[in-house]
Amino acid sequence: MLPYSVVFAVVWTLFLVGWGCSFIWGPIADRFGRTKSLVATILVYAIFTGIAAFATNVWELGLFRLLAGIGVGGEWAMAGTYVAEAWPEDRRKMGAGYLQTGYYFGFFIAAALNFTVGAHYGWRAMFLCGLAPVVVALLTLLKVKEPARWKAHEAEAKRAHPLKEIFSPAYRKRTIVNSALLTVAIIGLWAGAVYEPAAITMLAKKAGMDAPAAAKMVSVGTGILSIGTILGCLCLPILAERFGRKSTLALYFAGMMVTIPLAFGWAFYLDNGLVPFLTILFFMGFAGGNFAVFSLWLPEQYDTRVRATAFAFATSVGRFVGAGVNFLLGSMVLRMGTLGTPVAYTALAFGVGILIVPLAIETRGKSLPE
Repeated sequence: MLPYSVVFAVVWTLFLVGWGCSFIWGPIADRFGRTKSLVATILVYAIFTGIAAFATNVWELGLFRLLAGIGVGGEWAMAGTYVAEAWPEDRRKMGAGYLQTGYYFGFFIAAALNFTVGAHYGWRAMFLCGLAPVVVALLTLLKVKEPARWKAHEAEAKRAHPLKEIFSPAYRKRTIVNSALLTVAIIGLWAGAVYEPAAITMLAKKAGMDAPAAAKMVSVGTGILSIGTILGCLCLPILAERFGRKSTLALYFAGMMVTIPLAFGWAFYLDNGLVPFLTILFFMGFAGGNFAVFSLWLPEQYDTRVRATAFAFATSVGRFVGAGVNFLLGSMVLRMGTLGTPVAYTALAFGVGILIVPLAIETRGKSLPE
């Protein structure tokens, strides 16, 4: 039987590969509309998450998570594009922060479900809970209209070749830089978030807790991480408007570069490390709110006819790399016989990210392009 850490890494890697394949939704949204594409991503994610409850082996589970990843990976790009185009200009910037908090409110709800449903009925019941967004998808289809901005450019968008255009001379550099920055964000944050439950479980058992109590402590830790991230997302648009998108992202990257090694390289190895680890998780979560800057920043860099494609492509590249890094981390954990040190090394990615930030373009004070 494969060790739990390896199984977890394999399943998560396949999920991230699915996220990477989600770039397909960008051209679909640019051609057929934001709302219909958003609904499709939610349905794909919810249905295959629910079906995962019936997996009979790790490979079936991996397949269902791969397909669910294709759906959930598209949700961010579709929702981010929709909010940017549908909200008034004076509220659009805070809308990016609100949008990103939804993802982490989901984390918080998942933690609460794991504390109640998961702790008593197991992982299959948790996956069945994933069917709930089907209701959201149907309501979205019935109630949410296409943004007027996209409708005004619909004919132009249907004639465009968006994947080709985002690598035209006008967009090539920013597409590459945006993809690199998102790769850094995904490698670092997801390495920490993926291994946070395993780390808390080990620390809780070291503190003398039994398995049910350790499972509940994982829910507490995930809740702490989520609260920190929600606050980070809400603060980010304010900071980005005051100091600029580039400086704000560099600040948040610096926070990740400090908190990941503190949590996994220091607190994880303390004799009584559970409380310090949970404390650092809050600040790591706050810095993890750096994802909100992309919901604000990416739409500001592209015209309507290619906006969803550019958003989806940039977010997908990092997921492919992140999948490889997570698989490598699983291998390192197995080879080194420890979890903390390999994860702590991922903080180096944020140092690289800080060096890349100056190559990006600044959009503070500019309106959303037509």
